[in-house]
Amino acid sequence: MRGLISGITFAALVGIAAVTPFGATATAQSIDTLRHRANAGTVGIVSGGVDGTYIRVAADLAAVLDNTDGLRVLPLLGKGSLQNLSDVAFLKGIDIGIVQSDALAYARRERLYPGIDKSIQYIAKLYNEEMHVLARSDAATIRDLAGKRVNVDLLGSGTSMTASLVFQRLGVPIDTTNFDQALALEKLKRGEIDALVYVAGRPARLFSDLRPEDGLHFVPVPLDAALLDTYLPARISTEDYPLLMSGGEAVDTVAVGAVMAVYNWAPDTERYRKVARFVQAFFSNFDSFLQPPRHAKWKEVNLAAEVPGWTRFQPAEIALRHEVAVATSGGGPLRKDFDAFLNLTSGGDRPSEVQKAALFEEFLRWQRAQNRAPR
Repeated sequence: MRGLISGITFAALVGIAAVTPFGATATAQSIDTLRHRANAGTVGIVSGGVDGTYIRVAADLAAVLDNTDGLRVLPLLGKGSLQNLSDVAFLKGIDIGIVQSDALAYARRERLYPGIDKSIQYIAKLYNEEMHVLARSDAATIRDLAGKRVNVDLLGSGTSMTASLVFQRLGVPIDTTNFDQALALEKLKRGEIDALVYVAGRPARLFSDLRPEDGLHFVPVPLDAALLDTYLPARISTEDYPLLMSGGEAVDTVAVGAVMAVYNWAPDTERYRKVARFVQAFFSNFDSFLQPPRHAKWKEVNLAAEVPGWTRFQPAEIALRHEVAVATSGGGPLRKDFDAFLNLTSGGDRPSEVQKAALFEEFLRWQRAQNRAPR
């Protein structure tokens, strides 16, 4: 047996036909070609925990874009927005990260990574994530949590970062714990902590099985003036958590944007070309993300939305300009929304192509206003 193995290994080394993992035969040279081709089309996307929305969005990206223009999309579990930023900047095999939009400002303020302003850019803002504050019955308002034990997820997570900013700006000091969310929920049920914070796109799977008899409820987060420069108004309702909340019930909260972040590779590099292929496929196939069984959050995505404090990745800027041109001529993933806007503003009279181009800029401003409206 040892001689047979040595013979196969030697044959591969000298370029004689060898057995590949796929059952076919190939020379060492052709295997190297296959290896290069596979890696040239493979895009690693670091997302979030198993119960969060990020991993489901990353899985959708893989489901839709795999085998598109030779792409292979690998969704990976992540450890929070700050770690995802670090992974995008420094980790081999990570090309894209899904992060909260306030992560870059936080990293910049804390000087976590040198030169991060220039090295990290974004492909698109995806959707808004709501801040869920789940507490026991003795906490009716967020100020009732002052001095209480509040879990804010693992250190370095997006939830931990946002919770520290929000509670600090609201002037509510809390005794933070850093259990993972699943463990924190069990501790909350047993009364070992007083509340937990979870920033995730609603509905979050973590809360899907909760019922009134668990003795837990969502605490409102007021949109204080101190939060307006970073966060958006949002609402959690019965539609999101029908088992826990009674008919018509709604709780005001705040939201932060989810962003598809990317390293600012130089245009003459292989990594730049690979991510550019992904970007083109993403924009070209965006309609597919709006169909079942894709996550409902895709319907909130505005491809043209800008992210304050961030710079858009050049291939994404080019792809967006192309979609704008297609939309104004009657096609593309923005067409349906644009046509609806034209119907609202034109009174039924169809504008000329020149007028359409001018109206499109107004349309983008209108879409951004819709995204900021409480839901």
